[in-house]
Amino acid sequence: MNKVKSAFCRFGNSVKEFFAGEDSIFRRIGRKVKRAVLAVWHGSLATKLSCLVMGLGQAMRGQIVKGILYFLVEVAFVLFLVFFGGNYIGQIFSGHLGLNADSEEVWNPVTGVYEFVKGDNSFLILLYGVVSLIMLALFIGIWVLNVRGNLENDGIIKEGGKVATFKQDCSKFLNKKFYIPLLVLPLLGLLIFTVMPLIFMILIAFTNYDYQHTPPGKLFDWVGFANFGNLLSIGGSGFFLVFLRVLAWTLIWAFFATFTNYFFGMIIALMINKKGIKLKKLWRTMFVIAIAVPQFVTLMLMNKILDDQGILNVILGTNIHWLTDMNNAAIIPRITIIVVNMWIGIPYTLLMCSGILMNIPAELYEAARLDGANPWQLFRSITLPYMLQVTGPYLITQFVGNINNFNVIWLLTKGGPIDLGNYTNNAQATDLLVTWLYRLTTGDNPQYNIASVIGIIVFIICAALSLITYNRSNAVKNEEDFQ
Repeated sequence: MNKVKSAFCRFGNSVKEFFAGEDSIFRRIGRKVKRAVLAVWHGSLATKLSCLVMGLGQAMRGQIVKGILYFLVEVAFVLFLVFFGGNYIGQIFSGHLGLNADSEEVWNPVTGVYEFVKGDNSFLILLYGVVSLIMLALFIGIWVLNVRGNLENDGIIKEGGKVATFKQDCSKFLNKKFYIPLLVLPLLGLLIFTVMPLIFMILIAFTNYDYQHTPPGKLFDWVGFANFGNLLSIGGSGFFLVFLRVLAWTLIWAFFATFTNYFFGMIIALMINKKGIKLKKLWRTMFVIAIAVPQFVTLMLMNKILDDQGILNVILGTNIHWLTDMNNAAIIPRITIIVVNMWIGIPYTLLMCSGILMNIPAELYEAARLDGANPWQLFRSITLPYMLQVTGPYLITQFVGNINNFNVIWLLTKGGPIDLGNYTNNAQATDLLVTWLYRLTTGDNPQYNIASVIGIIVFIICAALSLITYNRSNAVKNEEDFQ
């Protein structure tokens, strides 16, 4: 208990130092901004003018092409704000996501006819607003590069040098800084397919976007932290108790799914690699074949085998509800899921552990045997520490992956069985947080706002567990000692 308490205290101190310490990220950013402002204030006229008209400073120093490019970027962004992005950014920060959802015919006095005007669409307003904000962030980044380039030119001129020509800049990007053009496309892909959807999902958590507020035809709006209160408050909608039940099962599942695969895979690897065992290549090949079968095929097959009228019950002559029994908090389906996951996951761990075991120095075992160590002591003092040292990050990755392991749960039970006596808010007996989130967005009464809140909570849990366990693992603490 004291270890757990001290771990949380250290985590709290780390968070405090991160946000409010002498060398916190905000203080560092503040110092950098202060230095940048002072540098511009004491800079040349060209540098100051470039803060208003991008590229003007470069053009004044003879960098015509670079100056034109910066100027065109600024013109394009201003046009983007005037004719598209500015409207959506304004609506995001105005406190509402649309005023009128109904389409209507409006009299146009210029043309003298009625024109059909579409109603507002909150979904598109929020989406285009996020896109516009990302474009704004990109423009600010380019603006900073523009000002920094002028400050660098100030320094070069002060030292009596000559500013680089456009040809020299291109040569630099094709040689010394070739990584920059290489990373442009991946960065754009990251922004479009990861950052933008993530920001959009986070913002949905602060709206009332659900079945009653689904565009087009209906608007949704900002509600602040009301969804968090709705999910985490004990009274009211009843989400809180359901959330605790699903969270508890999610963590239990992640723990057993991770460590059963890990330790059983390690044990089998030790058995296969033991001296005197014949046909080692055959045993490893059999497990490789098990991996070669696509996971979803195995899971769908196991679903049929474990059905109430499946082949397992037929062979055993029983009537056990392997995946649909609701007795004792659905203990049978939950144990069945963990066992099936072992069948899928152990081969991966076995092959990984086999490779690591082959690389443990034999001298360590020989020295320990000379000191009188028995097999258990060899495993506890040499094999297990070495394995944990190498596979610590892998274990963390597997644990987080199992928290979000959608395939195993959905293909085996679809989150069921359904507890008809306690079936509230779409959560079923074996639902994880991720499958519950999916159910909330695809059911007859979708609640995208609550699902978004759950997604944020899952991220916080995964990030906190990953950071705490990784920083406390031997892979980080004793990295210098590992050979």
